[in-house]
Amino acid sequence: MKWRFEGEVTSLQPGIRCLEQELGWKIAAEKEAVRVRVEQAPGGLEVGREEGGLYVRYELKHQFYRGLGLLAQHAGDEDLWNLRETQQFDRVGPMFDLSRNAVFTVDGFKRMLNKLALMGMNTVMLYMEDTYEIEGEPYFGYMRGRYSREELKEIDDYADQFGIEAFPSIQTLAHLEEFLKWEAALPYRDTKGALLVGGERTALLVERMIESASAPFRSRRIHIGMDEAEELGRGKYLDRNGYESRFEIMTEHLRTVLDAVRRRGLEPLMWSDMFLKLASGSGADYYEADTTIPEEMASRIPKDVSMVYWDYVHTEPEDYERLIAKHRPLGCNLVFAGAVWIFNTFGVNYGLSLNASDVALRACKKEGIREVYATMWGDDGNEGNPFAALLGLQLYAEHAYSEEAPSRERIAERAKLCTGIDASAFLLLSGLDEVPGSEPNNRKQSNPSKFLLYQDVLLGLFDKQIEGLALEAHYGKLESRIRQARRPDADLDYIFEVPEKLCAVLKTKSEIGIRLKRAYDAGDRKELRRIAEEDLPAIASAVRELRAAHRAQWLRMFKPFGWEVIDIRYGGVLSRLDTAALRILDYVDGRIEAIEELEQERLVYSSANRFNNRGVGWCSYYYRMASPNVFFHVINPF
Repeated sequence: MKWRFEGEVTSLQPGIRCLEQELGWKIAAEKEAVRVRVEQAPGGLEVGREEGGLYVRYELKHQFYRGLGLLAQHAGDEDLWNLRETQQFDRVGPMFDLSRNAVFTVDGFKRMLNKLALMGMNTVMLYMEDTYEIEGEPYFGYMRGRYSREELKEIDDYADQFGIEAFPSIQTLAHLEEFLKWEAALPYRDTKGALLVGGERTALLVERMIESASAPFRSRRIHIGMDEAEELGRGKYLDRNGYESRFEIMTEHLRTVLDAVRRRGLEPLMWSDMFLKLASGSGADYYEADTTIPEEMASRIPKDVSMVYWDYVHTEPEDYERLIAKHRPLGCNLVFAGAVWIFNTFGVNYGLSLNASDVALRACKKEGIREVYATMWGDDGNEGNPFAALLGLQLYAEHAYSEEAPSRERIAERAKLCTGIDASAFLLLSGLDEVPGSEPNNRKQSNPSKFLLYQDVLLGLFDKQIEGLALEAHYGKLESRIRQARRPDADLDYIFEVPEKLCAVLKTKSEIGIRLKRAYDAGDRKELRRIAEEDLPAIASAVRELRAAHRAQWLRMFKPFGWEVIDIRYGGVLSRLDTAALRILDYVDGRIEAIEELEQERLVYSSANRFNNRGVGWCSYYYRMASPNVFFHVINPF
């Protein structure tokens, strides 16, 4: 289809051209092209059909590009029609985790921004712990895919053409393990992840962090982090200064950070959890029911920093209303961050993500919160895929343009237009973890897609947790459903290649340890030989196909740094399958008297299991999935 724009569109044309392929149309001057009248005026967003063509009336630049998507969605409706939308949040957008190995290439980021523009998002946060350059600190982000200043400026320029505000989210206190591990960073280190605060050298580092992270962006906003700093003041700081309350240390350091921020005319945001934790009885629980912010504490917290209340798990409105109320005594502008759960999994936990986010955004509207974000963390190496989370982002977008909560049908229709993928196909990705034995909508965050891939077939650490759940049949059916749902003509069809190949692995590997143990205990050497000579090589072949698909997907979206971690994990799976086959054949051929690994009793992995209604289990770290033995033990690396 060809479209001809009339009106003042000079500043809009670069963005329009970037979306031509997304929408499947071309800008044209021919009289036969569909006329689109463009007008900028107060009053939100309005699109429709009029005599002689279509029109878009928008107030803010980013709304125009959402309007294009709405026109494309309804252009086939021949009758006169009109759609009006009023934006419910001043800022809405995703936060991408660019710190846990998966660092978008600039082109990958641009492809994501195209999708966000059609949704009508107007902001994007780049979470960068050490993945940006700091002059004079060569080990900051070393070999981690850090962005150059030029790359960040290119991302910012591309976002700006859609009216999307990009800004950095950094860490100025904790979550700095990947920088502080280096010998060169020793002078800055309090504990393995927290800065040694209170000294001039650290203050100068923070100054350079803020300058380096903010300089490439037009935005005057910066997220300074400061969350989950439980180790604060408990390492080298304690040795030097003796005990001091974490609140005192934190407020003093916050003053240092904010001084650097204010000198640059920046608007700071920070995570709120440490203040609520410090006010709680336990000192550790962010969500503790009876936490109150004392007036003395509130009076010492600067009011020119926006507090970001993050909450990824609650599904009842009263939980959000209660926790929002707990933040009010801080006296700061309150921002909300929810989540689309791609954390620690190959799939997307859409059951929890959609339900929790919907309830949270309703509460934000009711409570007058005007700024909301959807985080997508990449914990433990980032096997997940942010493009697979687009259905969740669509929910945020539709909430942002609707006073009432959007229906799932509306979200699905918009997602199809903005992404080219059916909502039903996105939802299949939930099945990687929402398996038999899970709590409804996987609300307990089980992640079997990851731990069943990486667990050792001879050790079977998770076998007791999944015993009797028929997971092989589940993954076999899911593989077929994903294959049938794929659309090779869609640009994003490739995001289903890894889930499909993973199902091909897990339809045999998920329960292979259980079958091995059963055959061994029964003395069934014939079955053991068959497993060693047929099943294990077949699993290895499927793993190699999965690895190849995952590598192709990674390099299509992300910089190569960090892939080596996933590569090594696949190599570990393959090596252990080879060793398992060797051990089994040594036993059945009489070269060894027993397989000690299979002699061991199988125990449940943790208290998070189906026997107490907490799903089929959760594990946060690869090295705990692969083995109960020591992967590393570091007391003092230098």
